[in-house]
Amino acid sequence: MFPPVNPLLVLVAALAAIAVADPALARSSDRNQPMDLVSDSSDCTVDGSGVCHFNGNVRITQGTLTISAARADLHRAAGDLSRTVLTGAPVVLKQQMDDGTPMTARAAKVDYNLRTEIAVLTGNVEIQQPRGTMSGERVVYNLQNGRVESGGEGNGRVRMRILPRNAEPAPTAQDEG
Repeated sequence: MFPPVNPLLVLVAALAAIAVADPALARSSDRNQPMDLVSDSSDCTVDGSGVCHFNGNVRITQGTLTISAARADLHRAAGDLSRTVLTGAPVVLKQQMDDGTPMTARAAKVDYNLRTEIAVLTGNVEIQQPRGTMSGERVVYNLQNGRVESGGEGNGRVRMRILPRNAEPAPTAQDEG
């Protein structure tokens, strides 16, 4: 039903590049793995066009990539994915990079347009890798030119921490509690 193109894998690679000054690459072998998607319910057409809605406890896996969301809307045109919108409380993307390091991204919403190759993460965005973190209310990543635009909405601020190459990874809130 879905083509082998995985926009979510591309998005994860983009997020990894945002989070650290020396970007690691997403696990390249993941894109050759089957994608599995489970949810409490779905509403999808079989003609290859329109939107497939997956609702409730959405879990997407492909190789080392895992995504959890409350809802996933996969927009298709002529059988190809054109846009992916993930919403949740929060959306969580995790993947192991080619160098073996983990990457985790969280946001209230992730909107990735395959045609423009622009990913927009909004609402309490947090991206973590062992070498650094980035957080804010909105992050826009253009995969075509590598441009990252981030900013806070309202009183929000962008925060970034980049650790030295030889530093031990900082403990995350999950590690402390």
